[in-house]
Amino acid sequence: MVHYIDGWKNMTFNIEVLKQTAWLVLFSMVLLTSSYLYQQQGKSAVVLILLLSLLLITVKLLSIHTRSKKQIEQVIKALANNDPMLGLPHSDPLADKITQVRDKIYSNRLEAEVQAQYFQTLLVHIDIAILVVNTDNIIVHKNPASDKLLGTLGEDINSLGQLKDLITKTTNNLRATIAWQKGEQLDTLSVHISNCKIQGKSLKLVSIQSIYQALLAKEQQAYKRLTKVLTHEVANSITPLASLAHTAIDLLPEQLTFDDAEDKVDLNEALVTLASRTSQLSTFIKSFHQITALPKPNLQELELPALIEGILTLFKEQTRKANIKLSFNHQSSCLVVADGAQLEQALINIIKNALEAVSLCEYKEITLTLFQPYNKNSAQQLLLDIEDTGSGIAPHVIEQIFVPFFTTKKQGSGIGLSLSRQIMIQHGGDLKYVDKPDCGACFRLIFG
Repeated sequence: MVHYIDGWKNMTFNIEVLKQTAWLVLFSMVLLTSSYLYQQQGKSAVVLILLLSLLLITVKLLSIHTRSKKQIEQVIKALANNDPMLGLPHSDPLADKITQVRDKIYSNRLEAEVQAQYFQTLLVHIDIAILVVNTDNIIVHKNPASDKLLGTLGEDINSLGQLKDLITKTTNNLRATIAWQKGEQLDTLSVHISNCKIQGKSLKLVSIQSIYQALLAKEQQAYKRLTKVLTHEVANSITPLASLAHTAIDLLPEQLTFDDAEDKVDLNEALVTLASRTSQLSTFIKSFHQITALPKPNLQELELPALIEGILTLFKEQTRKANIKLSFNHQSSCLVVADGAQLEQALINIIKNALEAVSLCEYKEITLTLFQPYNKNSAQQLLLDIEDTGSGIAPHVIEQIFVPFFTTKKQGSGIGLSLSRQIMIQHGGDLKYVDKPDCGACFRLIFG
């Protein structure tokens, strides 16, 4: 079969060569005849020959024109039918060139498709949100991370609030940091906006990254370093003081007398108070260690309502004696992946604070509500509100309640809320104070 095709190509080529040779021979004969007739018959014979020559040339030109027109029609028809050879016969000298050009175009297109697929895969897997926005604020392209970070996006950026204002007002390249809230969870976004032109169109390339967890980690790390320094320095001073106080009490002889009998009593009380106070300070310092030594959570699948009900059982007798109404509302079972021991510690700290807050109130009630709010712009989050009927928290104090060692209680250490929030952050969630008009204080645990 291959030999037959090659033979056909050679035959077609030979016919074309014969045609061209015949035209050359005919034209040569005309020239020779003209020369001969000029010598024999004079100018009149030459004129006749020239007219015949002109006729032949005209016929040849018309033939070339017709053939060219036919070739153009074949090329157009071949393009319409997606013919890679453009309708040219295999014998045509352009056929090989067209094949080479076709192969090169195919190779370049394949390489471009591979690169496009690579960048598309890269955009799918990176955690940074990427938006391409045109001059009409229409989102031309977005990657999956954008929906995950910003919530489900529409065709434009009109629902992005502060971020929309930042994008629309930016005329040059810009780096900025803005506060963001997705559902019930606060976030901090690092935004980079670049103006560019692609295929003659003005576009804005927006990359967005959450730095909230990184900032919290830096903040917690700073607190840990400070705590380590404080506990080390204070513990080094308290330990010998406590030892000296106990030693002084033991060395105080029964036979020791003073001019005033009360002086001995005062001295003994002073030493006992010093020993007691240093022991309390030592215990207080040890509680600081909870923040610096909080281990990574041992994550397991837990039934959250069952865990909460188990914790409330611990306070059942205490609330009964204090006439405190303690209730728990939830709609259905909710599974979470968490460290049960750490989560229990966080809940116990917050419930203890609520018990203290309502202890002096006339109407004493603590309510725990587990729910999932519906938000069309974000995935549903699992929330736990712990509300009490106490006096609430003063507005000027709210920003400091999660700072380690800050407390408004006389006997408080300022550890409970800070530790509870750190536990929730390590679980991918958060703990925040919610100002509700119909209750005293409300702390919201957000499960990521």
